[in-house]
Amino acid sequence: MKRNRSTKIVATIGPSSCDPDNLEKLFLAGIDVFRLNFSHGSHDGHRQVYDSIRSIGKKHHHNTTILADLQGPKLRIGTFENDKIILENGDIFRFDLDSTPGNTKRVALPHPEVLEALKPGTTLLLDDGKLRFEVVSHNFEHVEAQVLVGGPLSNRKGVNVPHAMLKIPALTPKDQKDLDFALGLGVDWVALSFVQSVEDVENAKKIINGKAKVISKLEKPLAIKALEPIVMVSDAIMIARGDLGVEMDPEEVPVIQRRIINVCHRIGRPVVVATQMLESMISTPSPTRAEVSDVANAVYAGTDATMLSAETASGQYPLEAITIMGKVIEKVESDPCCIRKLEDNTQLPQKSELDALCFAAKDAAEFSCANAIVLCTNSFEDVARCSRLRPRVPVILLTECPKTASQAGLCNGVFSVIAKKEFCEKLISLAQKTAEELKLATTGDKIVVLSIDDKFVKICHA
Repeated sequence: MKRNRSTKIVATIGPSSCDPDNLEKLFLAGIDVFRLNFSHGSHDGHRQVYDSIRSIGKKHHHNTTILADLQGPKLRIGTFENDKIILENGDIFRFDLDSTPGNTKRVALPHPEVLEALKPGTTLLLDDGKLRFEVVSHNFEHVEAQVLVGGPLSNRKGVNVPHAMLKIPALTPKDQKDLDFALGLGVDWVALSFVQSVEDVENAKKIINGKAKVISKLEKPLAIKALEPIVMVSDAIMIARGDLGVEMDPEEVPVIQRRIINVCHRIGRPVVVATQMLESMISTPSPTRAEVSDVANAVYAGTDATMLSAETASGQYPLEAITIMGKVIEKVESDPCCIRKLEDNTQLPQKSELDALCFAAKDAAEFSCANAIVLCTNSFEDVARCSRLRPRVPVILLTECPKTASQAGLCNGVFSVIAKKEFCEKLISLAQKTAEELKLATTGDKIVVLSIDDKFVKICHA
């Protein structure tokens, strides 16, 4: 199914959207990538949703794309004797390994790895950054911290340690079970939470062993410090702005977002902008103007995809959220300024045979006024390299590999068709037929055929 836009929409499936009829309506409204959030739900529930999505794809002759998002480590304090306390600025408060309920002087922090990483002067954040502490003394059993920003604190609130390397693997035992289950289903992408280093990504990829592509979620300042190496070893990147906004000053997040997108363009990795894009639509049928501008700015910056979380998982207006996001993307992509913004040095070709072919196809399409590029390859990496150049026309992927066809659903401007490999003459004929079937070209229109294996670029008529 061809959308009237290049930027893709990732949508989270949950109670508001998991019914098969709702899934089909949301797919027709514009979902390109279905996100299964393993922080919630059961394996049986995810299996039913997975099967429904694949059935919808078959019904509409579309290669659906499914992303399994792993929960990652969740750091939380313990409980309190009266469920809640109030902390004042300047108070000294203890975090320790004692599991007994806390009080106004202390609470359990049942994570030895966190206590080990804390040093005097380290910042500690609780409850999504609402409370801020500075460590004043430390040992391996407890830390004393001064309250910098106080307020109410209740049971099991989350803990963030922005600038300390925590000796915690990105894959918890729960994640290992969820990962095995998701790979057994046949998901196309796995999103890896709590990435702190290149090693986190490499270890996950060894376990996955090519059964799915890996999206590294950038949500910690330490990951930003190792941005380029992490992008290099990842198959795609997700800008998880929620946790980034907790662990970094909020004014830094837009700058970091643009930097991540530019690095992904240059290296050739799809990038997803996520979190709070249409947050108000959880409970209202229309977004705020600021949210519309947020989606628009991500498209202007050149993201491959924008993502909806609670808006479609548990919100009251999932269909409206998908619809308005699609309209905003289409409107921005029709703006000539959007094209000019994307033609910067992050899209310049590198000195490789693959980039030479992709850049030649892009130029051939532009200067011949072609309607589409038909890319023939079985390699996802080839697709990502072509997509990063942001051709002004759609890229139709012809591939023998169903997995590549589904994985390419995340890439900007790419639409997949599974086809058996043909000789050169038949390949061109197939490309012409496919362009017409997708209504991207009619008889007499030009298309550009790019075959990576045969190393040729050819302009021909549909």
